[in-house]
Amino acid sequence: MGKVEEYLRERIESKGAIHITLIDPERGSVEKLTDIACRAEKAGTSAIMIGSSTLVSQYMLDELLKEMKPRLSIPTIIFPNNIAALTRLADAIWFMSLLNSDNPYFITGAQALAAPIVKMYGLEAIPMGYIIMGEGGAAGFIGCARPIPYEKPEIAAAYALAAQLLGMRFIYLEAGSGVRRPIPPEAVRIVRSMIDIPLIVGGGLRTSEQIEATAAAGANIVVTGTAVEQVEDIEKLIYSFTEAAARGAERYRRIQ
Repeated sequence: MGKVEEYLRERIESKGAIHITLIDPERGSVEKLTDIACRAEKAGTSAIMIGSSTLVSQYMLDELLKEMKPRLSIPTIIFPNNIAALTRLADAIWFMSLLNSDNPYFITGAQALAAPIVKMYGLEAIPMGYIIMGEGGAAGFIGCARPIPYEKPEIAAAYALAAQLLGMRFIYLEAGSGVRRPIPPEAVRIVRSMIDIPLIVGGGLRTSEQIEATAAAGANIVVTGTAVEQVEDIEKLIYSFTEAAARGAERYRRIQ
């Protein structure tokens, strides 16, 4: 277990649930995105994830991290869409398998191609099972996924348990970027009841009420990206998200 994973687990242990900000390199200038990351850190986000569902390149990642990383004290974690989304400048990478893809490339193929580069770069790899639900958004389309219906969370729970038994150390339930409806708390609760490893939930989360409900259902990490891009007062929004995650975690503790 590397330093970034230890840090995330310690934050989860102390707070119950934490917030991470997702930065899409395609959604603005290096200066704008760096400013968002710095303001998010100031407001209490625990880490910065960097990734896109579509056309991100190593050059774009390098240029962004050259500017961003020296100004941050929290970790930067690559959220890869393919093998091009690798850079030696990040602190870690979610080494993820899209479990409900119809294309083996996104389950083990891209990972085999990326593994030697990750080792050469000295990136901390954090093993993660990635599961797409609902609309799926661009991530579902690009990853050739069969998105699991929100009404069938037991299927997602089975995938999540399989990932845990295979040795993956985090589970990510993804609704897709900018989707109309986030993953329902009841679906989160059912997946949480099946696994013992940290659970991440992202996609479509726009309000503190949604984040509190997601954490109260058992999510350990909530991820927001689009919501942060659409407001002027980023610090106020992120602070409300971090506080909502903490309230939700406390509600989850009380019912256990």
